Amino acid sequence: MSSLATLPPNATPRSLGRVETPPEVVRFMVRLAEAPKGGRVLEPACAHGPFLRAFREVHGTHYRFYGVEVDEKALDLPPWAEAIVADFLLWEPGEAFDLILGNPPYGALGAGARLSPSQRQAYRRLFATWQGRYNLYGAFLEKGVRLLRPGGLLLFVVPAGWMLLSEFARLRAFLALGGETQVHYLGQVFPGHKVRASVVRFQKGGRGLRLFEGLSGNLLWEDPFWRGEMVRFPDPEALRREREGVALGELFHVHFAARSPQVKAHPLTQTAPGPGLVPVLTGRNLKPGEVDYETPHSGLYFPKAHVAALKPFYAKPHLVVAHTRHYRVVAAWDERAYPWREEFHLLPKEGVRVDLPGLLAYLNGPEAQAHYRGLYREVVPHLTRAMLERFPVPRELVYSLSSW
Repeated sequence: MSSLATLPPNATPRSLGRVETPPEVVRFMVRLAEAPKGGRVLEPACAHGPFLRAFREVHGTHYRFYGVEVDEKALDLPPWAEAIVADFLLWEPGEAFDLILGNPPYGALGAGARLSPSQRQAYRRLFATWQGRYNLYGAFLEKGVRLLRPGGLLLFVVPAGWMLLSEFARLRAFLALGGETQVHYLGQVFPGHKVRASVVRFQKGGRGLRLFEGLSGNLLWEDPFWRGEMVRFPDPEALRREREGVALGELFHVHFAARSPQVKAHPLTQTAPGPGLVPVLTGRNLKPGEVDYETPHSGLYFPKAHVAALKPFYAKPHLVVAHTRHYRVVAAWDERAYPWREEFHLLPKEGVRVDLPGLLAYLNGPEAQAHYRGLYREVVPHLTRAMLERFPVPRELVYSLSSW
């Protein structure tokens, strides 16, 4: 078929977001797959068609097979499958499919050589789930769902970040509205890649969510009324802490710091120490329960008297919580009110009084770490605002709360 794809001249499998699927994952997904005899079966971003080949071997030949691939050099399908060179996200086949399965490309849209400005603009117009720093696999999920017949089935293996990250909130709501979603959390199954993976099994029509553990298929949790909320793990102790505690979001205003480009571009930022200047702090200056004010890890300096010009909340002493500590909670009180690059910054709400030493001991202690791991495992290596706002504080550490 004629091509709808225009690849950059320096495109590579890496820049195209291609990751080889482990054979055991392919076999697992094919076991979950089904389609009516004579049905249309599609593998997007297919290359040599590992999913089409495995499905045909297990389920037989009585289907119509199609593979779409943006990279003509990578396309190598057997003669029983129709090969289509196209950008799957822009491709319009004119007929729906009974089964769509595969391993879509991963990567933030527009990263590296992957997309031209015109492609980015086209995607923004086409995809209702586009939000923030979106990812190719999210767009593939939406496109795949839209190409399904009523009752049709989609099976994709994708990074598990969509379960929790705010930029996938629209995608989760889209899935919840469109049908029944099963999530099989696989963890780290791609050799040489740190990404945690999940298999999404979506059936068009129906409703609800079911969460399963790994390739064993043990059911962890189900919600027949799922509306697209974060997909968390049902750790009993963590859920008890949430019921019995007070959410950090009720006690503090949660802000995110100035990012590196903003700090570097500010006219008051300096690259050498001088009178009235202090180091711009980073996550490396944040220790459990303390702040290292001296080490200039960022290599940047800012006038202490004008920190509010960078971010207004820097001007008051406040709680700082690490954004990325690889599945750990690290917090300290910035009593000097220094400038920062990155990290979460929490200012007490009006009328709130907490046991600050007790709160810091709790957030840096084993109970908070168990809570984090229990609900979120290692799905993403960093805290998100939504996760932090829901983080429970024991009620005995809260002296007063005006809304009580």
